[in-house]
Amino acid sequence: MFSSVSFGIFLPFFGTALGAFIVYFGGKTISAKSRVALYGLASGVMIAASVFSLLLPALADESTRLPQPSPVLLGFILGVIFLRLTAKMIDKKTKKENGKKPRIKAADLSIIVHNVPEGMAVGVAFAGVIATGEGTFAEPFALALGIAIQNFPEGAIISLPLFADGHSKHRAFLLGALSGIVEPLAAVLTLFAIGKITVFLPYCHGFAAGAMIDAVTSELLPDIGKENAPLCSLFFSLGFCLMMSLDVVF
Repeated sequence: MFSSVSFGIFLPFFGTALGAFIVYFGGKTISAKSRVALYGLASGVMIAASVFSLLLPALADESTRLPQPSPVLLGFILGVIFLRLTAKMIDKKTKKENGKKPRIKAADLSIIVHNVPEGMAVGVAFAGVIATGEGTFAEPFALALGIAIQNFPEGAIISLPLFADGHSKHRAFLLGALSGIVEPLAAVLTLFAIGKITVFLPYCHGFAAGAMIDAVTSELLPDIGKENAPLCSLFFSLGFCLMMSLDVVF
């Protein structure tokens, strides 16, 4: 059991590292079309993961847990608030640079920040199976695999611009890969925190889903632009269907 949980927890990080590894083979830039497609794919996976792997299972179990107000709804709201507050902190940090070349850009920080609820989501999913003794690790593994797939473009989106900004390929890869290390850390902390306290599971499911959905709607999709909407929509649908299929298969 330990090996299965460990592999599932670190799987999203492996996806980020694999994406960052592209820096050894690609150019110094990502075309605008490629960026739109990658963001669309990642957004579709994240939304589907939030719905099928977090919200729906939590709502199905909610009737046997706590009375109103809804723990899933409250957790969702807290997740959105968490992302909004961290986004404001990123904006303040960016403004304080005063024209200086930052070591890591605001867009990269946004990706790192929304990796936290993704890691929490994986931790919550595994904790739910361990704490309740119901079901198998297939569903948490599907969630981890889906997040790993959408982390692949994120690793490349961080490492390639770093290389273009003058960092060596090795340093760009290392920074791009390390941007995903917060996910297994968040997963492990979540697993230890709620592994034996099932009453917190619906709150944490809602929190992770709210934070992930807010990351998509506020950080990934707004910069797409109307002219790129058809391409983004196509890859969003592909990502959504991919994650939905993984959830059904597993």
